[in-house]
Amino acid sequence: MSNTYEIRPGQSIELLKELHILTRDGKMNQDSRRKLKQVYHLFQFIEPLLKSLKEEGRDISLVDHGAGKSYLGFILYDLFFKDLRDGSHIYGIETREALVSHTRELAQRLGFAGGMSFLNLSVAEATESTELPASVDVVTALHACDTATDDAIRFALRKQARYIVVVPCCQAEVASVLRRNKKSVMGDPLSEIWRHPLHTREFGSQVTNVLRCLQLEAHGYQVSVTELVGWEHSMKNELIIAQHKNSPQRRASERLNAMLERIGLDELKARFFAPAATAGAAAQSS
Repeated sequence: MSNTYEIRPGQSIELLKELHILTRDGKMNQDSRRKLKQVYHLFQFIEPLLKSLKEEGRDISLVDHGAGKSYLGFILYDLFFKDLRDGSHIYGIETREALVSHTRELAQRLGFAGGMSFLNLSVAEATESTELPASVDVVTALHACDTATDDAIRFALRKQARYIVVVPCCQAEVASVLRRNKKSVMGDPLSEIWRHPLHTREFGSQVTNVLRCLQLEAHGYQVSVTELVGWEHSMKNELIIAQHKNSPQRRASERLNAMLERIGLDELKARFFAPAATAGAAAQSS
């Protein structure tokens, strides 16, 4: 085993035990090594974004939606944030109160509470909450099921996030609309792509992320898409990373609109044409 996936100096052993990366007696078996490899694999995508923000001399604000047990937030804090010793902060947003209580207790026990907050809020509530900053640097959402990823993207747009990192899953909404509106596009040869139920599901999942990328580009983000393998119980995931470049793309908006119309998804325009964060941002998009 290469040292690439050994525990790094300064990592919290107690945290690794809580995350079941280490056994209670501090051992690391083959499964533990696999989990640690996955953690570092994800971290290597996010760390350069955080470093670029620190190079600007700013305190970093990161909001993790659908945080659950805040696996991601704790790892990011342990590997990067805890050594900054500045005003940088991670916010974990979760609707399940029991999980919020658990993560608050763990952060307190680990000495992370000064740089981490856990809020029992929905995405909509978080958008308006005074407990969060008016603008944020990074928004993450890993395994946010179905439309929860879209909610997180809208939050990021409203908060003018510099970076957005999402790993969607369980994407059912677009597939259900495709299925419902199948007759309206039956004359189009492309409708053969989702004629069979299995293909409807798979195509719906694929096209959802294509639409999300166009949505982000329309709001001035540069988007890259890659694969995140083996995280938690999922064997294959699509990782979407977006960086705001202050150059909204009219053509991306036009392509997004054309795609929605072409494949019978007009009713979803409100979801994918989320309003810009401010009047100024909206003006940039025109």
